[in-house]
Amino acid sequence: MTSLSLWAEIFRDAEAAAKKEPAMAAFIQAMVLDHDSFAQALAFQLATEFGQPRMPADTLNKTFCEIYADNANVWTAGEADIRATRARDAACNDYLAPLLFFKGYRALQGYRVAHWLWTHGHKVTALYLQSMISARLNADIHPAARIGEGVTLDHATGLVVGETCVIENEVSLFQDVTLGGTGKEGGDRHPKVRHGVLISSGAKILGNIEIGESAKVGAGSVVLKDVPAHTTVAGVPAVVVGASLDTPALTMDHTLEAD
Repeated sequence: MTSLSLWAEIFRDAEAAAKKEPAMAAFIQAMVLDHDSFAQALAFQLATEFGQPRMPADTLNKTFCEIYADNANVWTAGEADIRATRARDAACNDYLAPLLFFKGYRALQGYRVAHWLWTHGHKVTALYLQSMISARLNADIHPAARIGEGVTLDHATGLVVGETCVIENEVSLFQDVTLGGTGKEGGDRHPKVRHGVLISSGAKILGNIEIGESAKVGAGSVVLKDVPAHTTVAGVPAVVVGASLDTPALTMDHTLEAD
């Protein structure tokens, strides 16, 4: 499916929703139907979410549109994320809902813009966005963290992602997950989450440790050491409890038995 067909599908669903629910028509018009592309709509929505009187939404929208215009990879990552959300989330029946309403998706897209700003020397603006994402969406993602594409933040309430964290492609994280440090040490101090990992709700992963490819971390676990690829860990502290033979981020299977 091309970028155009994704936007066409979103636009079609927005038109249908506005017609079916007239009370939402003005909102849908402003958020989707007034725009010519996915990138324009996304920029407008993020600006609306994170604007305030001394940082007007119009100023943010202009900044975001300029970033998207010159760096297509920033918004195409957002396309990959929305596809991942649609494919994995049992509560998601179309692309319109995550674009308009899923705060995990919106927090991730806010991070993506903040990361671009951080890596291009605009650190104060990046930290402003981090603060607003935390305040408005209750997800705290440091703009220096490195996050791949096709990532799902399901619910995302209470999510914490530290400064030197790495999250590779096709990862799924649930609410109240912490990817944090172990103290006041500086330098590279946060987890590295490899391709295909599933981290269930409430898991705490602390320190510069590696969660191997297609591993699974059980809900409420505390992980303090490396997790081998294709294994399932659970407990406090977490220990290996089984294999993870499939790609758990895609299956969204939170059980602890082998896939």
